[in-house]
Parts: sequence; C-alpha cells; structure tokens
Amino acid sequence: MQLTLEGRRALITGGSRGLGLAMARAFTGAGARVALVARDPRALEEAAASLPGAVPVAADIATAEGCARAHAEAEAALGGIDVLVNNAGTSKRGPFMEVTDAEWQADLDLKLFAAVRLTRLVWTGMAERRWGRIVNVLNVGAKAPLPTGAPTAVSRAAGMSLTKVLAGEGAPLGINVNALLVGKIDSDQWVRRHAANPGGQSYEEWMEEAGKPIPMGRMGRAEEFAAMALALVTAPGDYVTGTAINVDGGLSPVV
Repeated sequence: MQLTLEGRRALITGGSRGLGLAMARAFTGAGARVALVARDPRALEEAAASLPGAVPVAADIATAEGCARAHAEAEAALGGIDVLVNNAGTSKRGPFMEVTDAEWQADLDLKLFAAVRLTRLVWTGMAERRWGRIVNVLNVGAKAPLPTGAPTAVSRAAGMSLTKVLAGEGAPLGINVNALLVGKIDSDQWVRRHAANPGGQSYEEWMEEAGKPIPMGRMGRAEEFAAMALALVTAPGDYVTGTAINVDGGLSPVV
C-alpha cells in the first residue's frame, strides 16, 4: 500500500526541529505541502529551506492571537488545511508543591489550549471537505503519570481526553483524530539535556545509556515516530480514530 498525501496540506506545530521536522519530512516525502509553525524565525527558515514547498510560519501558539495568525498564514499559503499535527510542547515537570500557577497556566496554554484553538480553526474546512486528519502528540505520562510529573503529565492527559472527544464528533464528518504518545525518542530535547549534564560522555554514549532501561534496549528515532504519524494520516489510518498509540519501545506500563 502506497502512503501518499498528494494534494493534501498539513500544518505542524513545533515544526522547526525534532519530531515536528521529522514528521514534516515524512509528509512532504509523501507529497503533502506543509506549513511549519514555531516561534524561532531563524530555525523555521532553515527547516523550511530543507523541505520542498514548505511554508515557515512564525507564531507563538501559546496565545489565542498566535493560533489565529498561524492558521491564517498557513491557510493563505496552502489554500486550506487537511492535516493538523499538534506537536508543540516542552517537558516541564517537578514536585507538585513547587509548580507555580504561572507554570501550570503556561503548560496548559501551550499543550492543551493551542490544540483546542487550532482544531477549532481547521475543523470547519475539514468538515466541509468531508476529510481531515488530526494528530495530537502527547507522551506516555498521559497514561501512566509519575510522581513529579506535573504539569506535563496532567496537560498531556487532558490532551488524550480531548482526542477521544474530538474523534467521536469528527467520525461522522470524515475527520479522524488520534494521539501518538512519545516515550524516549532522540530529539532536540535530549540534545539540550545532554548539554546541561554530559557527565563526561559523548552524546552517543549518553544516549546509549539512557536507552538501556527501555525494553527494546535503545532510544527511538525521530524517523520511526514520523513513520507512525504518516501511517495515521494516510490510507492505513482510514479506519483508525480515537486511539492513543504508544511509540515508546515498550516503555509504558499501560497499553
């Protein structure tokens, strides 16, 4: 079965690096035109330059105004949005009593409300065309939250519930909504963690150690994650909606 997105238009948040950029590469490779949304204009320009026909959109989607601008610019450039990937986010976590109101609000704004707002903006067009695909990128903490996992685990759990609600409403309209739950996957986030605490190891050595506790014995690759996202938004995913799929090498204790 050929995985094709010919004629489709995708908006990917957090699209300038890491998993977002990997998904953008997979989507453009399958024929889609892609709008990359992120806050850093320089990183966006570099990412877009590496992808045929990609459109860079600089916006802070943690605000309602940023979501509206991201959607308006992407839609104007592409002529509509058929695929939305809500990928933007950070891994903010700590002891519950140390998480401030401002940190809670910032996490919810970026990870939950951005998905709510962007989905609302693309929904009408998808419904009119009777075809749409939405992928919410969460993490395995959404199903199996750990101590000191707030606020991220809570925001991501809300994103998983949002996925199920939208899937039920979207199914009669031809809109499939699913979530992909990240485990430990090699990305910019891990590069930053290594830079902050290298422990005398090269990045490769450090990543090899980090992957050992995972049942598969290694970290995942961004390309593997992107391949699963591509499957969900192409023909293999046509009868899949309302699911939350772990992409984690067996790390999560919850199916």
